[in-house]
Amino acid sequence: MPGFEVLYQAAALCLMFPDDDFRARLPLLREAAPPLREFADHAALTPLAELAAHYVEVFEAEPDHSLYLSAWRGAAPAPSEELYRSHGLETTGEEPPDFLPAVLECAARTGDTELLAEHRDGLDRLRSRLTAFGTPYATVLEAVCVTLPPAAPGRRARPS
Repeated sequence: MPGFEVLYQAAALCLMFPDDDFRARLPLLREAAPPLREFADHAALTPLAELAAHYVEVFEAEPDHSLYLSAWRGAAPAPSEELYRSHGLETTGEEPPDFLPAVLECAARTGDTELLAEHRDGLDRLRSRLTAFGTPYATVLEAVCVTLPPAAPGRRARPS
């Protein structure tokens, strides 16, 4: 099994809007992160336009499928740009710092999984909702969730 850092970097790529760059990285992603092979195989066989439309349907048209940690009430505070700077990283400004792919990339680059662990309950709920929706993106969340400790007792995040 790859180090969690590789898995988190690959999961971040999988959860970004699919484009030609994503498509070009699929063979490497598939080999570097075996837990994501099912998703990578699906993405490789699906026409890019169809994959992009599905991404919009799953993450932009469904409010309960938010990739923004701040969308989960009762969760730990969402990361700020200062958190990234404290690790020597900069945000691009294209997405807020609580965008799950950015949080995954931060964890991959720093080895600090505390923020992911603090949001474990919300990630589990998102994984469950994606599974019920029937999207292959659920396997990406599953791969991330199995690397994290169980959610803290009593913390229940709900979509806002």
